Amino acid sequence: MKYLAAAALAACVFSAQAQSLSTAGTLVVVPAFGEVKRANDQATATFSVEEVDKDKAAAASRVNTKMKQGQEILKKADPQASLKTQNYYTYPVYQEEPPLQPGQQRKPRVPTAWRVGQSLQVVTSNLDSLPRTVAAAQSILSLNYLHFGLTPETTRQLEDQRIAATYLNLNERITSIAKAMGRKVSDAVLDTVDFEGSGNYANRVEVGGARMAAMAAAPAPPPPVAEPSFEPGETTLSMRLVGKVRFK
Repeated sequence: MKYLAAAALAACVFSAQAQSLSTAGTLVVVPAFGEVKRANDQATATFSVEEVDKDKAAAASRVNTKMKQGQEILKKADPQASLKTQNYYTYPVYQEEPPLQPGQQRKPRVPTAWRVGQSLQVVTSNLDSLPRTVAAAQSILSLNYLHFGLTPETTRQLEDQRIAATYLNLNERITSIAKAMGRKVSDAVLDTVDFEGSGNYANRVEVGGARMAAMAAAPAPPPPVAEPSFEPGETTLSMRLVGKVRFK
């Protein structure tokens, strides 16, 4: 009982000392977060074509022809879309060789074929006709990558809302901190606001590598491709700031 009484007395003394601590001139560092959401209104797609042939010129010719046809289809299906060539590659294909035995020397390698490919990036805000556009292009090209996001115009429009949401969160946290310290919000003076997380969005990673698609020479006209189904979803833009508050 004596120990319990002593412990209770010590707790009361500590509580009284804590309540009597002066917070005048205290500098408090307050992190704040804010975010806004908006339905995606832009799509970025990467189409590609690849050919493999013993004759390098023949493979390149087929790639060039198919890419030109694909571009014409895309421009007709979506005249407002922005088209940009991503890459064009040509490299040899070698036959797999067995491991060298002791004392053997590897002979000069001779290509058995050539792989030629090209990819095309398409950016559009016409999401309603996107499935039809993609299906039309897939009759010639392969779809390797598709990403939904916000147009630069929409992102700029959301900037004010994003800053306002973050600053509101800062004020809410300052109010809670002042209450916990037994101080009035009017005693708090905002000393510094550091938008150290401004513009720190998730990076868009574009993976547009072409895939091997060996075709027979002079193939028959491809059958029409059924339209795919897409869900654009939404994008969240976030911001982080750090405020320094000093109590009078």
